[in-house]
Amino acid sequence: MIACIDVDYSDEGTAGTTATAACVVFASWTAAAPAAEHVERLSEIAEYVPGQFYKRELPCVLAVLELVEPLPDLIVIDGYVILDGEGTHGMGGYLYEALDRRIPVIGVAKNRFRSNVAAIEVFRGGSKRPLFVTALGIDPQAAADDIERMHGNHRLPTLLKRVDRLCRDGE
Repeated sequence: MIACIDVDYSDEGTAGTTATAACVVFASWTAAAPAAEHVERLSEIAEYVPGQFYKRELPCVLAVLELVEPLPDLIVIDGYVILDGEGTHGMGGYLYEALDRRIPVIGVAKNRFRSNVAAIEVFRGGSKRPLFVTALGIDPQAAADDIERMHGNHRLPTLLKRVDRLCRDGE
């Protein structure tokens, strides 16, 4: 099974920041619909610190992963696994380490991070704007090929859109 995970944040004023972590689980790269969906709402979220985003997001991702049984064979996150040609970890890299390098992690980012030479550009659905794919635990080109063949006719695959909507709506 494959899991896509995303997190959305809301500022609740004096109550602080809350997060909604969502996960869709599916059986194959070409699946049009999830086999399962999970949502976890969290409070008392750490403040955003530039360059240390993973400290805010990783606990949310791990919390929603606790709802997934059995654990997936592979995880796709919204964002970067590797930030540069030197192998500097993005949030997905920290997730890979937190899972003791047992589960491959693929990052799919919508925007370029600096001049990240580790990111493979994937063009989908006739879009002129690429997605940027990085990975650990799986060959990065194979990961990019898998993202390219995901279901959907648009730049963003169907199930990546679904997990984004799920965490934004908090269904």
